[in-house]
Amino acid sequence: MRVKRFLLLLTLVILCRIETDAQLSYGTTGLLNMPTADMQKDKTFMFGGNWLNKHGTVPRWWYDTWNYYVNITIFPWFEIGYLCMGHKAVPTDYGNRSGYWVPSTYGKFINQDRSFHFRLRIWKEGWWKEWTPQIVLGSNDGIGDSWNGGSLTYTSDAAYKNGFLNRYYLAMTKHFTFLNVGTLGAHFAWIYSKRLDNDLNDPAIGANFRFGFTDNGSQLHKLVNGLNIMVEITPGYTDVRDDLTFDPDGAKYQVNVGVGYSIWKDYINIVGELNKFKHFSCGLFFKVHLK
Repeated sequence: MRVKRFLLLLTLVILCRIETDAQLSYGTTGLLNMPTADMQKDKTFMFGGNWLNKHGTVPRWWYDTWNYYVNITIFPWFEIGYLCMGHKAVPTDYGNRSGYWVPSTYGKFINQDRSFHFRLRIWKEGWWKEWTPQIVLGSNDGIGDSWNGGSLTYTSDAAYKNGFLNRYYLAMTKHFTFLNVGTLGAHFAWIYSKRLDNDLNDPAIGANFRFGFTDNGSQLHKLVNGLNIMVEITPGYTDVRDDLTFDPDGAKYQVNVGVGYSIWKDYINIVGELNKFKHFSCGLFFKVHLK
């Protein structure tokens, strides 16, 4: 069954064409859920949305959800984004979760979690020596008081806020070009968060390969060129979500695979992920280069 799902995902993207690099959960530049040190072209405006399996999100979402975002690379070294994630209404006594919704709205999406994200390039690839990687410092949802534990720690405190997607990270990326074949990207990141339900102080590693065969008139080459295959090993979370019970020994690691493809040049893009090789999420995003 897992093989069939992966083949279906691969078939769907090969029907189009890819140049995608936006994280499904966060709407910023990266792999699938892992940040990288890649940057968009200067003055790139990006907007899109995703359908997310609950296993591909942070533990706050114990149900499948969706998000949408806008993102702009103001300078070649600075990127900012704004993301909205769908919330469902739940009963007050549903697993001790906060529930102050009207009963007729239970089970429906009626609210959104809003968050800001930023990425700052502090070292460009190859600046000193050819082998030196690119380095980016970034944060997802960095202003929601998650530094002090976020929404599930001090709920009676006046400083209580959301910050569900909060994390801070340092990412490094190095590219290796294979002439007339494609480009391999190697990525490493250290991710940190102090949320009770999203406690992280762990590394993540990943790789992607973007095909770039010689344009010799071959339809196969044209079809495959730009196809971006991604794999990542990231800190994960326990699958026990019914009562917000999480792994007391810290985050587990999970392996995710995915592909991206550009339907029309680099303007309309799709991306798909198999979280833990079995939980499917997908998205669509658009790019506009403002210069």
